[in-house]
Amino acid sequence: MEKENKPKSPPSESPEKGNVETKSAVAQKQRKPGGWKSMPFILGNETFERLASTGLGANFMMFLLNVFNMDQVLASNVLNVYSGISNFSPLIGAFISDAYLGRFKTIAYATFASLAGMLTMTLISWIPQLHPKPCTSVQPHQCAGPNKTQFGVLALALGLLSVGTGGIRPCSLPFGVDQFDSSTQKGRRDINSFFNWYYTSFTVVLIISLTLVVYIQDKVSWVWGFGIPTTLMLCATVLYFVGMRYYVYVKPEGSALTGVVQVIVASYKKRKAKLPVDVENVDVASLFYNPPLMRGTIVNKLPLTNQLGFFNKAALIMDGEILPDGSNSNFWRLCSVQSVEEMKCLVKVIPIWISGIICFLAIVQQSTFTVSQALTMDRHLGPNFQVPVGSLLIISMITIGMWLPFYDRILVPYLRKTTRIEGGITPLQRMGVGIFFSIMAMIIAGLVERLRKASVLSHAAPITIFWLAPQLMLLGFTEAFNIIGQIEFYNKEFPENMSSLANSLFTCTMAGASYLSVIMVNVVHRITGLHGRHGWVTNDINEGKIENLYFLIAGLGVLNLVYFIWVSRMYRYKTNFRIDDDQDFGLDDIERRAVKK
Repeated sequence: MEKENKPKSPPSESPEKGNVETKSAVAQKQRKPGGWKSMPFILGNETFERLASTGLGANFMMFLLNVFNMDQVLASNVLNVYSGISNFSPLIGAFISDAYLGRFKTIAYATFASLAGMLTMTLISWIPQLHPKPCTSVQPHQCAGPNKTQFGVLALALGLLSVGTGGIRPCSLPFGVDQFDSSTQKGRRDINSFFNWYYTSFTVVLIISLTLVVYIQDKVSWVWGFGIPTTLMLCATVLYFVGMRYYVYVKPEGSALTGVVQVIVASYKKRKAKLPVDVENVDVASLFYNPPLMRGTIVNKLPLTNQLGFFNKAALIMDGEILPDGSNSNFWRLCSVQSVEEMKCLVKVIPIWISGIICFLAIVQQSTFTVSQALTMDRHLGPNFQVPVGSLLIISMITIGMWLPFYDRILVPYLRKTTRIEGGITPLQRMGVGIFFSIMAMIIAGLVERLRKASVLSHAAPITIFWLAPQLMLLGFTEAFNIIGQIEFYNKEFPENMSSLANSLFTCTMAGASYLSVIMVNVVHRITGLHGRHGWVTNDINEGKIENLYFLIAGLGVLNLVYFIWVSRMYRYKTNFRIDDDQDFGLDDIERRAVKK
């Protein structure tokens, strides 16, 4: 049995003395440039990178089928593996950024990786030896797939793109937030606007990718279809370095993941130790290890709380754990209060994070079954033009692009005056609204599918593709509320040194939804197709019952909404979103004092 020592008070020290002044002075010195001056370079880099990567992904399935001569199964596997790696790679990028390189250098290296990946994809489509010979209708037996070299070069290109994604995605948004001073009212308001404009630029990129880039790939050539995004990626690289003199640079302060593991290990080792009943009403410095933060850091110090109190044992000081000079003798037995509270931030958001996976399940389905529906509908827009199936999701993007500026500039200021909340509504409320819209979208999708199939079975003229618009618009609102709500929630609830990790959670939500969709569709297909019956999911969509799958997802959404409300009511914010009565809207602290004088 492990022997537990009695708690011991640390040597007298002043944890915070001089730290606040130093932190404030450094922060003011660093934040002088930054602000909106640096946004054209940061958002420009992010926009061009997104355009390059989404320009690849928007029509990549067709590229694998038509250029690499893959069958449906192999192409689907390649696409899913690439998507999964790309969505999980930000976790690694966040660790490298926080522990070693910092956000600026991580984005810089990742930008070069993305550029190399896009250049390789362009060369693959341009040089005949790097892809299989095209199939011909005259000699279909000569339709050969990729050889080992061609497949290896393709894997290299996708690997480079995944590295780029892993570095840029978790760091670009926190790097943008670094440019604003969150200690002032104006800085916090600017951060709220930055979240909305960040996603607006992303939406515009998707609109361009789903229209112009897809059209060039389908109607002109794959060389131009990849060459143009590659050129834009080169512009993104140049633009990023041009803005160097405007940026605020935050040095890496160690990965929060290491601290998380240390807290778990230390709290387990001290599992039999006794804690004070209410840590919020005791002298923390006398019982818990609470050293000053590193000099020059802009991370705010977190107070010890009663929530998840078991982990407080990791900071409880025992005999022999503090050296005579006041330093820690073993970080795997004694962790700081800051590390304990950072670990709690991660544990607290996991229930909220899970709800996002179910919400995204509705969005994931639209990139598969909506396409199958559209192929059986009237896609004519005028007598001579047919809407490309790959461009259908632009309806959701247009909805987001039109809604977000209205929400940010008109609705939020009105709600702010009514609710006294900086963002109009809290991030969790915003996420809940998004979950509600995802449920409505699936219900409408099921009803429209019944209408579409009824027209097919009655041998009437196909209904127009624009019957799909309502569900796509509702999914646009789902993204505008839930996705941006998640981004805002993670960035405000995690300490500054964990923001890269926070943003990687968002991409993991997308990956989780994709894998859950694969599992759900396969299970539904197997169960509903027993005993020779037509299952809900079949190769011929007219023989299946996709509407039942939509209703099933809607039912899961209802359960998810109930679950989300439950966990949200138990959640205690780290950030104070409410505006004090004596605060003036639109003015920071210095401006308000000047006005009062």
